[in-house]
Amino acid sequence: MHRTHTCGEITAAHIGQEVTLSGWVANRRDHGGIIFIDLRDRYGITQMVFDPQDNETAWKIADTFRSEYVVKLTGKVRHRPDGQTNSNLVTGEIEIITLSAEILAESKTPPFEISDHTTANEEIRFKHRYLDLRRAKVLENVKFRAIMNHFTRNWFTAHWFTEVQTPIFTVSSPEGARDFLIPSRLHNGMFYALPQAPQQYKQLLMVWWIDKYFQIAPCFRDEDPRADRHSCEFYQIDCEMSFVEQEDIFQVAESFVKDLIPGISPEKHIRENKVYRFTHKQAKDLYGSDKPDVRFDLHFEDFTADFKDSGFSVFQGAVATGWVVKAMKLENVAMSRGEIDTITTLAQSHGAKWLAYIIYEAEGPRSPILKFFSPAEMKALEEKLSPKAGDMIFFGAGEYALVTKVLGAVRIALRDKYNLADRSELAFAWVTDFPMFERKPDGTIDFEHNPFSMPHGGAAAFDNPEPTEIYGMQYDLACNGYEILSGSIRNHDIKALIKAFNMVGKGEEEVKEKFGAVYNAFQYGVPPHGGFAFWFDRLLMILKDEENIREVYAFPKSGKAEDVMMNAPNRVDELQLKELWIEIRE
Repeated sequence: MHRTHTCGEITAAHIGQEVTLSGWVANRRDHGGIIFIDLRDRYGITQMVFDPQDNETAWKIADTFRSEYVVKLTGKVRHRPDGQTNSNLVTGEIEIITLSAEILAESKTPPFEISDHTTANEEIRFKHRYLDLRRAKVLENVKFRAIMNHFTRNWFTAHWFTEVQTPIFTVSSPEGARDFLIPSRLHNGMFYALPQAPQQYKQLLMVWWIDKYFQIAPCFRDEDPRADRHSCEFYQIDCEMSFVEQEDIFQVAESFVKDLIPGISPEKHIRENKVYRFTHKQAKDLYGSDKPDVRFDLHFEDFTADFKDSGFSVFQGAVATGWVVKAMKLENVAMSRGEIDTITTLAQSHGAKWLAYIIYEAEGPRSPILKFFSPAEMKALEEKLSPKAGDMIFFGAGEYALVTKVLGAVRIALRDKYNLADRSELAFAWVTDFPMFERKPDGTIDFEHNPFSMPHGGAAAFDNPEPTEIYGMQYDLACNGYEILSGSIRNHDIKALIKAFNMVGKGEEEVKEKFGAVYNAFQYGVPPHGGFAFWFDRLLMILKDEENIREVYAFPKSGKAEDVMMNAPNRVDELQLKELWIEIRE
């Protein structure tokens, strides 16, 4: 028997008992001829004591122990001496006098300190991920992921959803991100693709009477990694329902998060226990983002009409061009000249020429641009923003998309610098009514979002001569500044679907070729349906207060989209390439 107990369960109730533990040597301390070993496994840490007067053989073996040795130890449980207990550990009241010791496996010196205080960089940790997983913080994320998986599967099953696993090898999609392609050995010149999402399959399930489907689905996209997007693969809670409208979808998603948070993250709370709602236009107008963080205010007010005749040429010129003037108020923060310069540099990095501001002090407002403002303009600022001593106002003037983008970036930077948001709070917000189409610089029209969405107004909406004024029944759910869900009511009318593709220059034959299964299935009685996908990993990242999504994977890809532990991607044998009809070009 390698162990009678784990390293995290021995308490004062076991005092006097003989126990056997197996685990890893976390550290050793020599005190006056007595050796203390912290023995750990995934369950916790137990202090082991080696005294030559109790068992000299065990003491001699312990003298050879090094960090990360795997050992088997047997001994008797006793209470720790007065003043030496550790209330932070379940096992903190006891220690074990070791009577026998055995080395099960030796270990090389680890390449980094295996503790939550390690300073090792990401590449070193990911290269030796099997060691990194021994750190309590990393292990906790892996265990939490399992808990969230279990909760999700049970919740949707209890709400009459049917779990269906859709294919991993599928057809390349012409929409969305780049596909990962898989060459076929049996079909020369042909390729499978890994699914970017189970979109077509789950819509086909609606034709097949699976009216409430879900899956914790693996998805694959060849996109550049970033802090909230893992490279190569990710997981989503994928759902689809028949005979539903948008409010039905919202009810399911909101019920899930309102059960999930207290169920697995009771230390978090939902702001006002509600889910806010904004149209896409409102979110951009107020926060400069289609995934707004609404844990704090700092919203934008529009001053376009107020500054149309301004003596400040930047504002007056922007309005005359048909552009906008917006402003936001930062409360109770006195920024230094250096801090203002830093935030201005950030604004410039997002396309602004500079960043206008007013500082409100006890003596009154102060700014280089105040001399250009009329009394009416100052009154407009006071009426809309109610500034007081200790506040600041930041302005943006120019093309709408640029102004909202710049002020949105400044808003988030101010949030992070001045801790404007409560990290224990989760603020969920629906963002709806996304524009279906966008006009490119060359004047052509393309899909801006999911092409399979139903527009507001149904098929008749596609008769609008201005495609950019067509809005889809598309919705995202934002949480703390991240998009954590995306979905839509689907366009189940095949004629309307063809109209949608016609607007971006694609004919019916191309729809048949690219989306043949959906095109054919929709000829046989398809119900109205809609769905969504929660970004599982991103939501997990938020719940665990991680700054980078890579930290919530057991075996993550690096920031360069590499598995540095397995050395992937890598070259393959010439024979394998020949079998797949592939020739590498330099």
